[in-house]
Amino acid sequence: MFWSVVLLISCVKLLLIPAYRSTDFEVHRNWLAITHSLPVKKWYTESTSEWTLDYPPLFAWFEYFLSQIAQFFDPKMLIVTNLNYASPETILFQRLSVILADLMFAYGTRECCKYVTNSGLRKSSRWNFRWSSPSAMLQLLLLGNAGLFIVDHIHFQYNGFLYGIQLLSIAKILQGSYVAGAFWFAVLLNLKHIYAYVAPAYLVYLLRNYCFPNAPANASLKELHAHFSMKRFTELGCTVLGVFIVSFGPFLLMNEIGNVLGRLFPFKRGLSHAYWAPNFWALYNTADKFAAVAGQRYKLLNVSTNAAMTGGLVQEFEHSVLPSITPRMTFMLSLLSITPALVKLWLSPGNPLHFVRCLVLCAFGSFMFGWHVHEKAVLMLIIPLTVLAVVWRREAQIYLVLSTVGHYSLFPLLFTAFELPIKVLLLLINALYAFLNLSHLFALDKPAASWTLPLLNRTESLYLVGLLPLFLFEQVFHPALGLSDKFPFLPLMITSAYCAIGVLYCFVQYYWHFIGMSGSNHKRKTH
Repeated sequence: MFWSVVLLISCVKLLLIPAYRSTDFEVHRNWLAITHSLPVKKWYTESTSEWTLDYPPLFAWFEYFLSQIAQFFDPKMLIVTNLNYASPETILFQRLSVILADLMFAYGTRECCKYVTNSGLRKSSRWNFRWSSPSAMLQLLLLGNAGLFIVDHIHFQYNGFLYGIQLLSIAKILQGSYVAGAFWFAVLLNLKHIYAYVAPAYLVYLLRNYCFPNAPANASLKELHAHFSMKRFTELGCTVLGVFIVSFGPFLLMNEIGNVLGRLFPFKRGLSHAYWAPNFWALYNTADKFAAVAGQRYKLLNVSTNAAMTGGLVQEFEHSVLPSITPRMTFMLSLLSITPALVKLWLSPGNPLHFVRCLVLCAFGSFMFGWHVHEKAVLMLIIPLTVLAVVWRREAQIYLVLSTVGHYSLFPLLFTAFELPIKVLLLLINALYAFLNLSHLFALDKPAASWTLPLLNRTESLYLVGLLPLFLFEQVFHPALGLSDKFPFLPLMITSAYCAIGVLYCFVQYYWHFIGMSGSNHKRKTH
């Protein structure tokens, strides 16, 4: 039955083949051409297109593998100088490649569902219908994730493939297969280095639970040393190092490692991405913009109010009133934001669900305070939190707020009229299923308060309902009032700032929830 659902959802994805394509479509076509037509030595120096190869080597080899099939669809797509080439055959191949790569996401989902089923979490006699069980809900929440539909199958990327590997890694660790979990995470890092954001959670959990077996939670340094296993440490280290050697080794031997690293870590793209991810810096940028406008209007400040920061472009800029932010500052803030969660994880050995919680918080911290964060990175928070949403009521509540506002924050990626009803429908179906089924799973004896959404309090409910007037302003009132020409970036700025409030709220609430939990495993009683 699981694979029948996968097939059904894949058929829905096929219907999106003619939909809007972003510049990421050309990015990946160009990478197909580079890896197919040029020797390996030139992969990370080729610059005919502005969309140069800037993913780790394993993803380059993934593109090379795809290119071997692509040549049978249309060999012209593999010519490096054929910029912006998009024949019908090219479109068909690239769309199909994302759908087929999503089989890895389905496999990772299946492994996580198996853990939920076999672990005894939330077992209850009232779940006698297979599609009302926690694992079945997890399956549909992941496979039907609205954000992945928007980002991968319309906008165009391969995030489902990558999140499938992350889910597989998480499942292996939850199942106690630590080395296998480390292996798959190392593979993930060498496919897309953005997952380094959550690497500290893996490092702390694997080191504490695999390399210090049987050490008590409150062990002193001397006790920890007595329980340290050099054999396990070596096994773990060799597994991870082996993946990196396979990935980067050839470029090291060709003396190209500098070019590879230079492409992977560019720091001249500005604090915020073009669409302003809904994080702390979106609020900071908005505050700076309003302070500059107010200061100039009331002649309190002599500052510029040009649209450099709000022009929707990827570029460096200086703040007008508030202090400008540097990459080093964002790194320090990100590190500080995840440190308490890592300490908590170290002091809570033997609790695999705490590992997932810490992983979510590491993603949260890096998303909120990182440098040049993409709006699509909100899925790094939502995907792993989904696994926990079917286990604990509090995490279900936070998931409902985060997934709704997080998926809404992706709307600016699809700005054409044809996709407008599609993205709205995807969000509504996903949110409706989540609210109805999670509220049933965590049903309480006492009735919910009036004027609230299922499982949420009044403030949270009003905040999510506020997305409706925000949507109407963007789609109806902004153009109707003639603001499109004078303030074209205003809807993006308001969307980012409004959604950032919700994401920040979820971050604080989830941190409080995690820090306040005991170190032992908990299983909520079903009422």
